[in-house]
Amino acid sequence: MTRQHPPLFAFEHILEGVAITRNDTFRSTLPRMGTMANTAIAATGVCHATAIALQAGDVITNITFVTATTAAGTPTAGFAALYNGTVSASTPTLMAQTADFGSTARAANTAYTVALAPAQTITTAGLYYVSISFTASTVPTLHGANLNNAVMSGAIITGMPTLAWTHGSAVGGTAPSTIASGSAVSTPVYFILT
Repeated sequence: MTRQHPPLFAFEHILEGVAITRNDTFRSTLPRMGTMANTAIAATGVCHATAIALQAGDVITNITFVTATTAAGTPTAGFAALYNGTVSASTPTLMAQTADFGSTARAANTAYTVALAPAQTITTAGLYYVSISFTASTVPTLHGANLNNAVMSGAIITGMPTLAWTHGSAVGGTAPSTIASGSAVSTPVYFILT
């Protein structure tokens, strides 16, 4: 029998268990099966951003991340945030962030879902970034990937976006207004946007 049509389900929907018949947004920065790294994201108070492709019409309400083998030690602040890279991939602008994480405990090997305030409706398909920061005596590790060298994450040739980078310092519970003067890192993090 010859196939008469393209696949009815997208790869990510089948493997992630999201029904295609629902109108829910589901986007991830990496395929879940590709998250083989115990990712040290950044120093305390520094942001780590990972690229994500979003489609026009996506409604982003929540950001989910998964801690790896290191739990947060004595956290005092932190956040997750969504940045728009469609206008300028070199200086993405803040769209929204979560509430300050404050002293909320973050155990090892645990999924956490945090709400954006306010939710964001994507009007332009393209490049966006999910950024996260923890201010803590021990910054938790997160599940992600390892590209082996920051060169692989940066703009290898003109026009390529940075896949993962660190930015900011001593940010506490407030996301910077832009991702500026960032440094490419080899460790994209696994985030789910719903």
